Amino acid sequence: EARPVESGGDSVQVGGSLTLSCTASEFTVDDSKMDWYRQGPGNECELVASIGSDGSTYYADSVKGRFTISQGHTENTVYLQMSSLKSEDTAVYYCAITPVWVVTGMSRSCGDGLSDWGQGTQVTVSS
Repeated sequence: EARPVESGGDSVQVGGSLTLSCTASEFTVDDSKMDWYRQGPGNECELVASIGSDGSTYYADSVKGRFTISQGHTENTVYLQMSSLKSEDTAVYYCAITPVWVVTGMSRSCGDGLSDWGQGTQVTVSS
């Protein structure tokens, strides 16, 4: 099981920046993509960003222009750089290793059986 581990969650002020990291112990590059999901209080699970083995990226409309997903020097590390943070960005952020056949953007529950999920890291944005 390629369970990823997230880090970097913190409490920041509105307009601030934060970078989350995700490292997977095992990761089959060609068969998977690495995703960042989040779930805020009372909200559904939301795909924030995704990066494929070819470097292609996806961003939710709510974070375009503010968040950047990138791979580290090793293929099993992914970062999520977040800037111009808003209070509505407050959520538990999950890293997920997802098979490429899972449709990007489909409605999902965080922690479902389609991906290998991390334990989550809390991001709190306050004014």
